[in-house]
Formats: sequence, C-alpha cells, structure tokens
Amino acid sequence: MPFKIDLDSPHTTPAAADTEARMTADARRRWDHNAALYDVFQWPMELMVMGSSRRRLISLVRGPRVLEVGVGTGQNLPLYAPGIQVDGIDLSGRMIARARRRNAAASVTLYEMDAQDMAFPDAIFDTVVSTCVFCSVPDPVRGLREVRRMLRPDGRAVFLEHMRPHGRFLGPLFDRLDPVVSRRGPHINRPTLDNIAAAGLRIEHVEDLTPSFVKIIVARA
Repeated sequence: MPFKIDLDSPHTTPAAADTEARMTADARRRWDHNAALYDVFQWPMELMVMGSSRRRLISLVRGPRVLEVGVGTGQNLPLYAPGIQVDGIDLSGRMIARARRRNAAASVTLYEMDAQDMAFPDAIFDTVVSTCVFCSVPDPVRGLREVRRMLRPDGRAVFLEHMRPHGRFLGPLFDRLDPVVSRRGPHINRPTLDNIAAAGLRIEHVEDLTPSFVKIIVARA
C-alpha cells in the first residue's frame, strides 16, 4: 500500500517529518524535470479520455472563487467560464511557468505552493478542483484536509483522479508496478476515495470513466 505520513498525528516523529520533507523535495524536482515535455507525453491520454473528462470536471465548478490544486501546465485553465476567479497552485515552478502561457477567459492567478500546506485563509473557495494530483502529493490525506479547510460551508471539491483499481488481478498488478512508475511519475495505487473520506470530506457522487480506475468525484466539507 502507498506510504503515508500524517503530520497532524500526535505520534508523528521528527524522522517522519524529515521523510515527508524529503519526499516533497523529490516530487518538486521530478515535476520540474517533467514540465518541458509533460504535454507531449500526456497527448495520447488527452485524446483518449482526459480531454473530455476535463471538460466534464470543469462543468461541475461553481464560482465565483475557485482554487485549482496542482494546476500543472494549465490544461484546465482555458475551460473555465468568464467571471470565474481562479487561484491555481503547483509545487513545481516550471509547471507554473508553462501554465502562465495559457489563454483563459477566467481571471487566473498562479502560485508556486505546496498542496500539503497552502497559504490561504479558511473557508474562502466556492469550489476546489484537482486533476490527477493526489496520486502525487506525498501525504495525500494532509493535502485533502487542506482542501476541506478552505471550502466554504456550501462549497464543493471536484476531483478527476486515477486510483488503485479493484479486482483480483489489476489491484495487485498496480501494487507491483507502483515502485517503478512512481520513480518518475505519479503513484498508481493510491486509495484516493478512502483518502478523501479520511480527510473529513463527504463524498456525494462518484462517476466512473474509461478506464474505470479513473473517476470524477464530488465531495463537500
């Protein structure tokens, strides 16, 4: 199962905190390295499933104020409607630099920021969006608690995430492949639905996409 650290636990040790800091630094270096060719490598998946899935995800957004966690190269930014104020964050400065080149009808402000420790006040966003992000955050539950913290009482979080598939064959296969895949990319065996619930978010809707281990999830605080 994927490694997780919960820094909110009273039993967290300095060694665990150091491990998470090291994992976060490694993730930043990895995504900085991947930034230049990220869109090229993603292009087949964009054609097969991600392009239409992004449009479906952004159709669920309610403004006026939106946070996109893990904005990456900004592939979602052109999809937001005029009148929406989007704050986008990413751990990778090079990803943010590429996202700034995107044209968008919405008002967009981008920040280099860690999803596990976001510098926004509580309860200020109507919608929080993520697209294939919590497969990469070193401590996904900690990041998801940050999402919950910043949602307004009537707000929603909408996720487009891939996760560990069910089944006697695919689940164990993804577990075996994960140590190799995650050296240069995301984890492929995260139990993201469980992590969302563990963060205190209430899951309202789950929509299976193709392939079935890619899902759209709607949750509330």
